[in-house]
Amino acid sequence: MREQAQDGPGGTGPAGEDTAAFGALLRSLRLARALTLEGLAEASGLSARGIGDLERGRRASPQRRTVTALADALRLSPEEHRQLLAAARPPRTPGPSAAGARSLPLPRGVDDFTGREAELALLERLATQAASDEAAGGPVPTTGTTEAPGRPVTTTAAQAPRQPASPGAPQPAPRQPVAVNGGRQPVVVTVSGQPGAGKTTLVLQAARRLGHHFPDGRLVVDLRGVDEEPPGTTELLLGVLKSLGVADRELLDAGPEGLKELYGRVLAERRCLLVLDNARDEAQVRPLLPGAGPAMVLVTSRRMLTGLDSVHRLPLGALSPPEAVAFLADLAGPGRAAADPEALAAVAGYCGHLPLALRVAGNWLATRADVPVRRLAGRLAVEHRRLDALAAGDVSVASAFDLSYRHLGPTAALMFRRLALVPGQDTGVPGAARLTGQDPFDAEDTLEELVEAGLLGASGERYRLHDLLCLYARTRLSVEDRPEDTEAARAALYAWLLDTTVRAGRWYEPDHDPSRIDPDSVPDLPDPATARRWLQAESVNWPAALRAAAAAGDHARVVEVAEALHWFSDHWIFWGHWPEVFGTAARSAEALGDPLAEATQLNYHSWALTVCEGRPEEGLARATRALDSAVRAGDLVQQAWAHHYRSLAYERLDRPDLALDHIEQAARLFEAGGDLNGTLQALHGRAIALRDSGRAAESLACYRDALAYLDEHKDRLPAHIAGFARHEILGGIGQCHGRLGQWDEAVSHLHRSIDVCLASGNTAMLSRKIVFLADILQAAGRLDEAREAYARCLALGPDADPTRLAHARDQLDRLDAD
Repeated sequence: MREQAQDGPGGTGPAGEDTAAFGALLRSLRLARALTLEGLAEASGLSARGIGDLERGRRASPQRRTVTALADALRLSPEEHRQLLAAARPPRTPGPSAAGARSLPLPRGVDDFTGREAELALLERLATQAASDEAAGGPVPTTGTTEAPGRPVTTTAAQAPRQPASPGAPQPAPRQPVAVNGGRQPVVVTVSGQPGAGKTTLVLQAARRLGHHFPDGRLVVDLRGVDEEPPGTTELLLGVLKSLGVADRELLDAGPEGLKELYGRVLAERRCLLVLDNARDEAQVRPLLPGAGPAMVLVTSRRMLTGLDSVHRLPLGALSPPEAVAFLADLAGPGRAAADPEALAAVAGYCGHLPLALRVAGNWLATRADVPVRRLAGRLAVEHRRLDALAAGDVSVASAFDLSYRHLGPTAALMFRRLALVPGQDTGVPGAARLTGQDPFDAEDTLEELVEAGLLGASGERYRLHDLLCLYARTRLSVEDRPEDTEAARAALYAWLLDTTVRAGRWYEPDHDPSRIDPDSVPDLPDPATARRWLQAESVNWPAALRAAAAAGDHARVVEVAEALHWFSDHWIFWGHWPEVFGTAARSAEALGDPLAEATQLNYHSWALTVCEGRPEEGLARATRALDSAVRAGDLVQQAWAHHYRSLAYERLDRPDLALDHIEQAARLFEAGGDLNGTLQALHGRAIALRDSGRAAESLACYRDALAYLDEHKDRLPAHIAGFARHEILGGIGQCHGRLGQWDEAVSHLHRSIDVCLASGNTAMLSRKIVFLADILQAAGRLDEAREAYARCLALGPDADPTRLAHARDQLDRLDAD
């Protein structure tokens, strides 16, 4: 039991004098009305025993509602009512405890507290609200949603966030008050988070800051939830009651069976702060939550305690990077922090911004004042040694993790270990199910068990291990699992990732037929939008599986995956990894000795280098190699695409003459090969080359030919490919009108292009069209509309073309400066 009681039992010291004065006044008022204790009890609704204890000074000063009930029963005049209230709440000595009261210090560990200001502000607001509601005699809200500034806190188990949400979330609607037993319901806040998140440190800091709201005491009770045999309910109830100054006689009279009732009755009349630290589960906490009264209860637990009702939930994650660096700087000293801020930030990053790890690292620095911060950064950079390095004395990050891990059941422990095999930072339920061989429903239950235990974070449908927990899981995996079992689990995950990648990518192929795919073989991907979301969510995991397949010599698999992603890549141009995907596939095709596959993948690689990376020289070289392979294969269509990509590279190299020559060759080859889409793309490419040659009128005519060709063959082209071509052609027509000074026509066609592009969901292309429109509006002197268009581009986010975002930002700055 760790405690700080601010008021001792009535009848001793100055606090006893206060309660004695109130009791004497109450007794005189009762006798003046010729009322017995039983008569006043019947009239007020209070117990005769309770009134007798008040008169004898055996209880702390009553709450306002109790005084009001007595005043009404005694039919006091307004002046007598004020006198009784004043006696019940005499002025207190400022400071953390009342003068002369029994006082024990709060546990150590809060002096160097850093960060968590949003969470502390929330707790301050709840405490202030509780105090004001108590003073007014009204109820305090206890259900709904409450938020710290920029960080959410929820109060219902069904809606509780499984990890801290991103800053900037909107403020929730006000909650409706709930009255319990005709009075106030205590404010209860559960603070949950993974081991080492700093839950105890936060609530101790809150207890220190909030002391002035709780004149009847602050108590901190260690529930020892991670012990093999935590204390029982009776032991905990007795500890709290003794700390609150309840006399031994009352405890004996209550007996073990009556302790819970006595506990509730005492806390119902005490405005105190009760910290229940390190809770094991809901069953341990429930008997310690008072049913009514003005108390505030802070519960910390590694578990989320989702079974508790009517509580505020405050999930703690890692500190923000600035908070983590500031914490380290406080421990290491400002001079060393200023001497090498980059190394300090690196140390914070290796600690995953986790408070416990930061404290260990900071203490290591503090005890080695002559050692550069960069040396510790170097030690922590070695991943397989990092957890060993994050130990100081008897404090170890790995030991803190172990306390939670050892409480897991066998299936949850297996899932926890194997989640370390996920290449990226997170995974979904289907991928996790492959790691353990469970069906998805059982796997989801297991993942949620890990979330509840504080060992796994979750956001939406994705689950993530903290970086240090992932290292710990990897360590346990190497110790507890056979290597062949580990490799089998990894292989199952990677096979599923590549299977699903192929199916998702094929949604974007011109001749895709979803009926040919067994819907039970991979997760449900019912449409292109769902397929895109999956590919993007798993965009670290499936490339890792692709690399593994290439390394294992499974070249046919690599080529299959890359081929399936070709058409999808147009919808996520600036992802950043297409050169790797198609470059890997080109090498695999070469290893297979398949010149057609090699030509195809080299062409894709050329596109990725020229369009996605802005490296046209390298793109031209790959297209030249693709042409050679296509000639060896005798394939006209891939020869045409090689000329097309050479034209594209020359366009980016500002050689429109060569670009036009190669696109003409591509057009002839596409027509000879009977490739409708290729022919359409060649018409479009010819229009671009003419436009960039300064031949806007000829370009405009060519764009119109391309649009007519699209309209003629639209029924033979997949809808998303036709839509892609349409917004590109309409945008090109708009640009040509702009070059000819035909502003209204230019704006009209660009708006039509934007509308088609919006329907496609291709943010990269949309950003280009919006910037084209903004440039035209600016050139036409329509500056307000131009500003609006540039701002619209900036609002598109990370999927937009980065060069267009930079251009929009520069133009907005220039317009604002003018």
